[in-house]
Amino acid sequence: MTKQEHSIRIVKNPHRVRIVLGGVIVAETTNALTVLEGALPPIHYIPPGDVAMDLLSYSGRKTECPHKGQAYHYDVTAGGIRRTDACWIYPEARQPAATISKRVAFFPEKVDAVEELDG
Repeated sequence: MTKQEHSIRIVKNPHRVRIVLGGVIVAETTNALTVLEGALPPIHYIPPGDVAMDLLSYSGRKTECPHKGQAYHYDVTAGGIRRTDACWIYPEARQPAATISKRVAFFPEKVDAVEELDG
């Protein structure tokens, strides 16, 4: 699939999205944007104001997505558990994903739970 054919859809998630690590709510929002990208699982991007940013520390790792740009990775420490590179932020995501800029996304396999709740 070429870059032009790559499918990225960004939708406002109608649910309350909650991220939990070590029994601690690391993020909770009713303003998540969910990215649906090709065959990848959906990923929720959460406004930083709805994330316990004091639990995140920059890991020094950067990655490049040809479709979204450069991501900065963060370790998350909560409830006595530290997970390396558990989340990432695109400071300036490229089009068509610019709306996820500065939002925080979590690797589902690196946290205890990614919950979508009604209301």
